[in-house]
Amino acid sequence: MPMTYKRTISAAAILLLAMAFTQYISRAEVIPASKPFSTFPKQIGEWNGKESRFDQKIYDILGVEDSFLANFKTEDNRNVQIYIGYYESQREGDLIHSPRNCMPGSGWNVADISHETITHSRSENREAKVIKLLLKKGAQKQIVLYWFHSRGRIIHSEYWQKIYLVMDSIFRHRTDGSFVRLITPVINGDEKLAVKNLKDFGELLMPILDEFIPL
Repeated sequence: MPMTYKRTISAAAILLLAMAFTQYISRAEVIPASKPFSTFPKQIGEWNGKESRFDQKIYDILGVEDSFLANFKTEDNRNVQIYIGYYESQREGDLIHSPRNCMPGSGWNVADISHETITHSRSENREAKVIKLLLKKGAQKQIVLYWFHSRGRIIHSEYWQKIYLVMDSIFRHRTDGSFVRLITPVINGDEKLAVKNLKDFGELLMPILDEFIPL
């Protein structure tokens, strides 16, 4: 099949999805979080958390209905920052933001993009695939793991997140969803240890998220 023909078909498919989304999204229901994030636990396993907040202007930009931001530490000084943004509906233009777009605005550059898996005790295959970013700012490095936790799915692709959003708005009349982001610094250049810390925390986190984010 000629490449130009494939591109035409792809463009037509995207246009049809956009038209369907526009038509059906207005019918989507508003789905509140299963529990308010103000009750999110501040102790997760050996990790003790201290809740924080962004500036209000950031929340105004994000458009979330509920959220949780905290810094968790262990006694041996492992650190993980967690942010969860929950949207009751994305029908009014308040869409989930990707850190690939917002992190460079704060001075961090995306040096590498890949994937990791986190064990999820309540998942059928017991593994959840998530997106991994390596961020750099001068000599500093951070590792980010993030995913879209929406309507019973753990989604590791911005593109599939949008496709599922359209499909669920049509067939389930739902556009609720959430974004989960974990960040930890790279200490002494040990990126593998930073990833391990995030995955250890994420494994404990997954079942808790299911209590707050509607399936």
